[in-house]
Amino acid sequence: MTTATFDPAQYLPDDLLERIRERAAQVDADNVFPQQDLDELRDAGYLGILVPTDRGGAGLSLAQAAVLQQRLAGAAPATALSINMHLVWTGVAKVLRDRGIDDLAFVQTGAAAGEVFAFGISEAGNDLVLFGSDTDAVPQPDGGYAFTGTKIFTSLGPVWTQLGLHGLDTSSPDGPQMVYAFVPRTDAVVTRDDWDTVGMRGSQSRTTELHGAVASADRVVRRVAPGPNPDPIVFGIFSVFEILLASVYTGIARRALELAVATAEKRRSKKSGKTYAQDPDIRWRIGAMSLAYDALPPQIATIAADVDDLVDHGGQWFTKLSGVKHRAVVMAKDVVDQAILVAGGSSYFNRNELSRLYRDVLAGLFHPSDPESAHATAASAWLGPIEE
Repeated sequence: MTTATFDPAQYLPDDLLERIRERAAQVDADNVFPQQDLDELRDAGYLGILVPTDRGGAGLSLAQAAVLQQRLAGAAPATALSINMHLVWTGVAKVLRDRGIDDLAFVQTGAAAGEVFAFGISEAGNDLVLFGSDTDAVPQPDGGYAFTGTKIFTSLGPVWTQLGLHGLDTSSPDGPQMVYAFVPRTDAVVTRDDWDTVGMRGSQSRTTELHGAVASADRVVRRVAPGPNPDPIVFGIFSVFEILLASVYTGIARRALELAVATAEKRRSKKSGKTYAQDPDIRWRIGAMSLAYDALPPQIATIAADVDDLVDHGGQWFTKLSGVKHRAVVMAKDVVDQAILVAGGSSYFNRNELSRLYRDVLAGLFHPSDPESAHATAASAWLGPIEE
């Protein structure tokens, strides 16, 4: 399916998006997982958008999925963010298969059948992220691994069926190895009910305790040396994660811009008798919002297409990927801030959708790559590493 023939409404129909949008405020207020959203998205085949058609999915590209996630985030950011983490694993499976590695075939067939995959990588205080882990990965006699540790920000916490995670095997004769695997939800996995946050409440990104959770041998997908590594799974995770995160926050910005425009056209000045859409200062703000927002969708589309097309950017890849996520988050926060100013005091009330977007957009600051990491990556790409 080419971009020219791609119709986002085929996969996210307007009526489905409106139902999701209508539920978003109550989901946020109640601090619960949007189960109805997941059920409807599963029924619509959305969990399999990145799964190839020969395995029961829609066969979409990463660039097309990015467009859909922008669309979904405009209706319900927390729903989009939680679904993002499932799509990361189906996206990694696609990236690997496109490069001749079919180790995650079970992710593709599982997603097409309705399984929900969660992303269990983040750990408190672990700024190595993909390059290290505080979770113990202990080899089992049958080739599987038992994982013990604590993962944070596990989106889809109450509903996932398979958790993709990593841990460190320190017993390997060839040196420590990072182990990537998938564990099912069993008694060895405890999902804390601790998600009480400023925003993105519907994502229910709870803390996950692993008490010897076992991944069978056929669910151990990769063993790589810790530290910066060119292994395809590292590139796959980083590329899909950053692109889809950028998409969610860009979708939030688009929605904030739409709400600002609608408010400016409705509010009327007592002083001039005209709507705020005719006020030069408000027009400047909305112009600035548009200029900032308009840059991101084409950037996301280009970088995602490069991943789809197996373009080799060499050492610049990580700069491009962390950069687009960073720019999207910074842009989205600024656009939401401007929208709040356009809307005025009414946006301070929780019943106003902009107040929820204001809280939701803050979460972007905490996802890898954070601003420090993004800048350090870009500086190293141009200047080389810091001298010892």
